[in-house]
Amino acid sequence: IFLRLNPSMLGGSQADPKPEVVFVLGPPGAGKGTQCQKIVEKYGYTHLSAGDLLRAERASGSADGDLIESHITGGTIVPVAITVKLIANAMKKVPNGKFLIDGFPRNEDNVKGWDEGMDGKVDLKFVLFYECEEEECLRRALGRNQGRSDDNVESFRKRIQTYVNSTMPIVNKFKGEGLLRSIDSSGDPDSVFILTQKCFGGASNEQ
Repeated sequence: IFLRLNPSMLGGSQADPKPEVVFVLGPPGAGKGTQCQKIVEKYGYTHLSAGDLLRAERASGSADGDLIESHITGGTIVPVAITVKLIANAMKKVPNGKFLIDGFPRNEDNVKGWDEGMDGKVDLKFVLFYECEEEECLRRALGRNQGRSDDNVESFRKRIQTYVNSTMPIVNKFKGEGLLRSIDSSGDPDSVFILTQKCFGGASNEQ
């Protein structure tokens, strides 16, 4: 199922400047949210976390809530039509803005759904990719105390497996298209942000 959007859903006409988008990818626990907060403060982007949008929708009691919960706790990927709709609605609130879309796309179906709904309506600048070893990601996920239903060892292992099987192929796709900017996120947040800032300075750091 593909979601077709019209320009008015993003708050403007076809003559308006296109919203700028940077996708932010990486394994669960890689520190994407922390880095996005820093990017927002320094560069004025609006941070849209796909996971946060889905969790908020689940908590709202909507018709999709139970379906979203089953995917989140099972470590699987929510149907693309739901996720793209939530992202588009969030973007509509900031017309012609600059957006960090964190945790999306997560598989090839997400990419196809995004292209179908958003092609020609946004300007995809590049893809930030935070790399971190699995055990370090697990340590961070279990230590963040956010009360998330998926912050436990079992759900984390499922999410990592989904990431390896489904997200890494599209990471490689973006790399082949010259859009990927890879960052070692194993260090402390400030050190990682020094690397992140280089990605916003122009040329890609991808070799």
